[in-house]
Amino acid sequence: MPRSLNDPVIQDVFNAQPTTTQTTSGTEIPYPFPSPEDWRDHWIYFLLVDRFNNPSHPPSPGEYPCAVYQGGNFSGIKQQLPYLKKLGVGALWISPVLINPQWFKNYWGGYGTLDFLRIEPRFCDDPVSALQDPTVGDAEFRSLVDEVHAHGMYVILDIVLNHTGDVFNYEGMRDEAPWNDTGEYTIYWRDGQGQARGEWTDISNIPDRPGDGVVWPKELQQNDFFRRRGDGGLRGDFSRMKELVTEYLIPDTMIYPVRNHLIRAYQYLMARFDLDGYRIDTLQYIEADFARVFGNAMREFALSIGKKNFFTFGEVWQDDDEARIAEFIGRNTEKDEEFIGVDAAIDFPMRKRLVDVCKGVAPPKDLADHFDYRLKILRQIVSSHGDAGKSYVTFLDNHDLDRRFHNKQFPEQTKLALICLLCMQGVPCIYYGTEQGLDGAGNMREYAREALWGLANAFNEQEDLYQFIGELSKLRAAVPALRYGRQYFRPCSGDGVNFGHSPYKGGLIAFSRVLNDKEVLILANTNTERGVVVDVVVDKNLHSEGSEWEVLFPLARRGTFQTRSRSQGVFRTIQIELSPSDYLILT
Repeated sequence: MPRSLNDPVIQDVFNAQPTTTQTTSGTEIPYPFPSPEDWRDHWIYFLLVDRFNNPSHPPSPGEYPCAVYQGGNFSGIKQQLPYLKKLGVGALWISPVLINPQWFKNYWGGYGTLDFLRIEPRFCDDPVSALQDPTVGDAEFRSLVDEVHAHGMYVILDIVLNHTGDVFNYEGMRDEAPWNDTGEYTIYWRDGQGQARGEWTDISNIPDRPGDGVVWPKELQQNDFFRRRGDGGLRGDFSRMKELVTEYLIPDTMIYPVRNHLIRAYQYLMARFDLDGYRIDTLQYIEADFARVFGNAMREFALSIGKKNFFTFGEVWQDDDEARIAEFIGRNTEKDEEFIGVDAAIDFPMRKRLVDVCKGVAPPKDLADHFDYRLKILRQIVSSHGDAGKSYVTFLDNHDLDRRFHNKQFPEQTKLALICLLCMQGVPCIYYGTEQGLDGAGNMREYAREALWGLANAFNEQEDLYQFIGELSKLRAAVPALRYGRQYFRPCSGDGVNFGHSPYKGGLIAFSRVLNDKEVLILANTNTERGVVVDVVVDKNLHSEGSEWEVLFPLARRGTFQTRSRSQGVFRTIQIELSPSDYLILT
């Protein structure tokens, strides 16, 4: 296996010519696998490899919260690809698969990389063999990617630029240390058993560096490439995971070695495993200019090997600061940057408001006002109102939260939220297990990281939410406006005179997606106890007075609902009656 970015094995991958690959199911697929024309045509299913499925073994015993590895593997994902395809999944966002320190038994999602060129053996059918022979992990992961492609889906791999695993110890034998304003700590690099060696203070002086210790590839083996100042929030270690100095500049040059090494490693992984996209963990922790350079480097390399729309999106955890998110995505003309950044950001601001509104703890007006604000921010970044959806991956919950959205006491709230998620602008992402009603909640992240296959009927295709998502997914695929359309939150009125966005908790979510001459209206009553009769504003230019509206969703309401456009003062409206927690999609 390669230990250096200059290994001939890596160059051979870069020089590989287009070909075809035959999967274990007998399907031939082209290499490289063609990119989607538009990522808005697909929704993403995010799974944690360790928590999704193992076809041979049950999860590790123990009550949750459980931080140790549960045993999910690549074969478990392959086994459930037909289940995911039937659900309507377009792409799998897979948690990190690069090897973490093997002595570290707690499962932190795979975000503590030991070697940026090697696959995690714990995700293989025979972890012992895969640890001894790294080509085993390579073959199993590539086989998984090929099978995903054979099922007509794409693979987005979770990656890290900001930090490595817990590869050294601080003076005083500390795994973690407080931020040091005055300079670097003395550090002690770890061997393959996780022992911090007292004589290993400078990695460049370590003889016979262990392949399962320190950090790899060898180009990263410099003390100066690590911050070594402890945990400093946005500038420092990420808990026990040690921060890289991605802004390190070789004196009197314009060369950033850490950035260059990471770029080359992830270009290699893209080509070696035929990946279709990267989700970039903790993107906000690196410099915005590196985020732009990295996004552009992945884009250009992908084009050079025949992938025309490789997708990059990053974690910029900002609940309110849209301008901060804008620093990382697209071309920020105010900064006059040469490079275009990553394609999209994970939509934390929308998620916060959508969750609060659908849970009935915030008024729909909060959501509507936020999108108005976003439109102003994006004027310097996106080419049109409709294109805004390309810049955001939308979601309800994920592995970094301590509770899932779903609550078995209020299942209709989940349906309301899923309708909004799959019909609003953006590339929607659904967290694994949502379709089976997982509802983990507590005071730490492990509560929302359940082992899905450990539950009875874990992959039940008759489950209500599974079928609901499947039907909604078919509608989204059939109606272009739900993927590309301009988005407008619609004023409503209870008296036919005073119109506005619902200003009260438990109000009505009402928004339209408009594409050319087609308007699709999405309505959701977030009140769990009271029904509502309202007039909703629609586009006056598209709907003449008396024009009929029909139900697109839910399917059971088709043919049972009638309403016509009418004039209410200066507005064209339709009148809608919704029961508590009721929803409609109309056109």
